[in-house]
Amino acid sequence: MTDYSEEQRNELEALESIYPDSFTVLSEKPATFTITVTSEAGENDETVQTTLKFTYREKYPDETPLYEIVSQENLDDNDVTDIIKLLEQQAEENLGMVMIFTLVSAVQEKLNEIVDQIKTRREEEKKQKEREAEEEEKQRFHGTPVTIENFLNWKAKFDAELLEIKRKKMKEEEQAGKNKLSGKQLFEMDHNLDTSDIQFLEDAGNNVEVDESLFQEMDDLELEDEEDDPDYNPVNL
Repeated sequence: MTDYSEEQRNELEALESIYPDSFTVLSEKPATFTITVTSEAGENDETVQTTLKFTYREKYPDETPLYEIVSQENLDDNDVTDIIKLLEQQAEENLGMVMIFTLVSAVQEKLNEIVDQIKTRREEEKKQKEREAEEEEKQRFHGTPVTIENFLNWKAKFDAELLEIKRKKMKEEEQAGKNKLSGKQLFEMDHNLDTSDIQFLEDAGNNVEVDESLFQEMDDLELEDEEDDPDYNPVNL
């Protein structure tokens, strides 16, 4: 018959010896303790850290221990989730054997990986910022490449803005009495004016009336006879 209490007591003594500075007993029945795990130093001596809390169940190690993360430094939520999943996996794989050292060692390796990932992520962020700065510099000197599509879009917008400016200016000048619209300005504002005279004649048809009194009889006109002119010489014609 397995003496679970003896196995648990022996493991506690071993853990205290292995982790003298980070092992803390919280209670004896049930045996509850914490172990603080710190990664190796990364770039700029940065580390990540977590404190694990374990509680023996009555039939440990034939039952998995209870575990949780009670504190952490420089870890995000995804990292914490990954560590919990790792503990669960390792506990199931080592069921029937004392396993706290194995669990803590797995977490230690995970923290070292996280430090390396932080370093890699920062290097990528630095490279990305450099690429963005280079692209911004190129845009500053070369501008946006001109294509038919973006040129036509720009031209349409430019013409619309220019026409609106002209209309506003002409309206302001007209209202202020500073400028009477010329025929050219009217034409620019309404291109239908160039056909207005023709349209007028077409609408009139054959009904245009002429005042004959405006014309004199040909016989009443005093025209000099070329033959009566003393200087008249047909040879010179």
